[in-house]
Amino acid sequence: MADGVARWGRRAVLRRAALLGGGVALGVAGTTQTAWIADRRLPLGGGPASATVGSGHQQVGGGVEVVWGVRTDAPLVALTFDDGPQPQWTPMVLDTLAEHRVPATFFLVGERARRHAALVRDRLAGHEVGNHSWAHHDLARMDARTAYDDLRRSHEAITAATGVAPRLLRPPWGHLGGAVLHAAARLDYRLVLWTLQMVEGEYPHDPAGHARRIVADVRPGTILLGHDVGPERRLVALRGLPDMISGLRARGYTFVTVSELLRRAAVPGAAR
Repeated sequence: MADGVARWGRRAVLRRAALLGGGVALGVAGTTQTAWIADRRLPLGGGPASATVGSGHQQVGGGVEVVWGVRTDAPLVALTFDDGPQPQWTPMVLDTLAEHRVPATFFLVGERARRHAALVRDRLAGHEVGNHSWAHHDLARMDARTAYDDLRRSHEAITAATGVAPRLLRPPWGHLGGAVLHAAARLDYRLVLWTLQMVEGEYPHDPAGHARRIVADVRPGTILLGHDVGPERRLVALRGLPDMISGLRARGYTFVTVSELLRRAAVPGAAR
């Protein structure tokens, strides 16, 4: 009798285990199906994370390159400024660059470029412009069509204000998503992030100290991020810009635009 109870117990356990296993399998399948359905909706399928639009032709010319800097032994550095133009700061930056004969790349906000076109018109000889979105909203939260419309609008405003069509894109805050990649490919942009960012908050009221920090941290092929718009604390970097330029030149560095940096790195021997 005891043996029979033991046998029944084993059969029950096995049967219940089989039922439980089946239930788990059904549960996993159901969860997977639910996740798949959810993934076909925003924010994944067709949303900011998706680098495709529907099942039709994608309307892109090819691939898109993302650049943080370049690998080179040559002492080259690309100075970049985001978020402008604005009347308070952009002229100060342009005046300093002109005085020291330094080229730079400006990633302009389209709405500001349209509103303050006079600040940059006829002042960008030797410099380069890039697209930094229409109104500095997060492109990584937009679907592909919205991101494209935003960047296309900014592209046209920057072209009208500067007379130069941008070929580089830096998304606000460096936020990337599939939709940003898709829009960039449609517009035939190179995506440019940065190697090193100015750290104004660490050097309040100490422009010289901030300049020394940046000069020490730059390496060959660095893309250096600064801003010509923002809170008051960012002026530490701009007031120390002459020291930064002279310090890097003392280390043997040559300033180039981002496109020139990429061109030299792509041609064997050209960067030296």
